[in-house]
Amino acid sequence: MSAKPTLLATLPTDLDPARLPRHVAAIMDGNGRWAQRRGLPRLVGHQRGVDALKALVRCCDDWGIEALTAYAFSTENWGRPLEEVDFLMMLFERVLRQQLKEMMEKNVRIRFVGDLSTLPGSLQREIESAMSQTEQNSGIQFTVATNYGGRQEIIAACQEIAKQVQRGELQPEEIDTSLFEKHLYTAGVGDPDLLIRTSGEMRISNFLLWQIAYAELYVTDTLWPEFDRPAFREALLAYQRRDRRFGKVKTPSI
Repeated sequence: MSAKPTLLATLPTDLDPARLPRHVAAIMDGNGRWAQRRGLPRLVGHQRGVDALKALVRCCDDWGIEALTAYAFSTENWGRPLEEVDFLMMLFERVLRQQLKEMMEKNVRIRFVGDLSTLPGSLQREIESAMSQTEQNSGIQFTVATNYGGRQEIIAACQEIAKQVQRGELQPEEIDTSLFEKHLYTAGVGDPDLLIRTSGEMRISNFLLWQIAYAELYVTDTLWPEFDRPAFREALLAYQRRDRRFGKVKTPSI
């Protein structure tokens, strides 16, 4: 990808601007453990996690990453204590209101993906307002997966395609990868090149199951509230050391 005009002034010199991932996805794990290790309530950890995410959006924009997708709230997270869930919903709503002006100034386009219909009404309205107001922005595409589950996303896509077949609008033999991807929540975003998971957990947690088929995986023991620019630099250095073959055999140079 081509570097932004201001990129060389901010990108660490040991990173190759020509080999940056276009799209980075992040499983933001470890907020609660970060707080507990400091004798703080888990809710404080979530607040610090939001701060880390805002900083990463700015970093991606500064360094020329075109898209960032963050796993904010899974379909399984509803099983957490009610106090924690209510706080997260309130936190999402408050941050959206507070950050909208900066997103407009920075030309950020924000999208929310997942089953948004079950979120609190006031949060749904804030989400709709933020997406509508930033829709024409041409900077970094920031996608927030909220009430999201990869299996549920695939099932929803299959159901929608099945309805089209049932109505006679589509023949089964017309179903291919391109058509299927148009029915995913993430249609138009493109697949991640790099998936980062913090806190050292070695699992995908039902995140972007279709989209990460050929993403490079990077797991770090760093807890999410501590995932800063130096930590992101390490992730990008690891990515640039990878040999991405997409299932093919690399042709030896002569």
